[in-house]
Amino acid sequence: MKRSEINIRDPFILTHNNKYYMYGTRAKNTWERQPLEKLGFDVYVSDDLENWSEPKQIFSYFDGFWGETQFWAPEVHKYNGKFYMLASFIADGYERGTAIFVCDTPDGTFKEHSNGAVTPKKWGCLDGTLYVENDTPYIVFCHEWTQIQNGTICAMELSKDLKEAVGEPFELWSAGDAPWAYDKRGNGSYVTDGPFLVKKENGELICIWSSFSNGEYVEAISRSSNGSIKGKWSIDNKLLYEKDGGHGMIFTDLNGVGKFVYHSPNETPNERPFYTQIDIESL
Repeated sequence: MKRSEINIRDPFILTHNNKYYMYGTRAKNTWERQPLEKLGFDVYVSDDLENWSEPKQIFSYFDGFWGETQFWAPEVHKYNGKFYMLASFIADGYERGTAIFVCDTPDGTFKEHSNGAVTPKKWGCLDGTLYVENDTPYIVFCHEWTQIQNGTICAMELSKDLKEAVGEPFELWSAGDAPWAYDKRGNGSYVTDGPFLVKKENGELICIWSSFSNGEYVEAISRSSNGSIKGKWSIDNKLLYEKDGGHGMIFTDLNGVGKFVYHSPNETPNERPFYTQIDIESL
């Protein structure tokens, strides 16, 4: 199938063994509670970023799983020889959180790895991503604006086996700090979505993430002051993307070219994955 036929939000692309593996939120009925047997995640496989396989299910709801609706934003990282999927869920009696799953291959069946969400149990959290600094793994995630109004991007240290958090959460920045921040409800409500970190060759650490500006869903860039996740973070005045698209990530294609992938429009059920060539080092 063609890229234009794929209806997902929050696209994430992994390159492995000369192929592309694309994951994302099933866009149709994203916001609605669905029958449990219809909940899950898929992978699409491609050689050229334009022609993709049919979706192959890699995770589905099973009896006893804590998440019951809004299966969102899966992303898969290779770590210590295995493939780990981070994804967000919510259920009655549980706050939204990000959990971790594992598989030996990028397109196999992913099994539950963490014991429930690794994000703070009493926080509403989503869109966890993995970042490793000096062999220490961290989950970087959003503390939801729906719970605290001014949404934040936070981080927590994970155990080496990625089964649990071993440190306290610390805030990197809040959406309201952005000079272009848009108050979604007119009461100090600022959105954070989809963080993804990139370490540039010059040692600079940046994070792309999504929010709203002038009523549009956008992609922004934040920068660490010292190349570390624990540095002082600032938000660029200039947006990376400002035309009703976002929740993206950056990858290098099989020809060594940097690519930014994102979904657009931010309107269910019309979302599609798009790519833009990007010079990572010039960001």
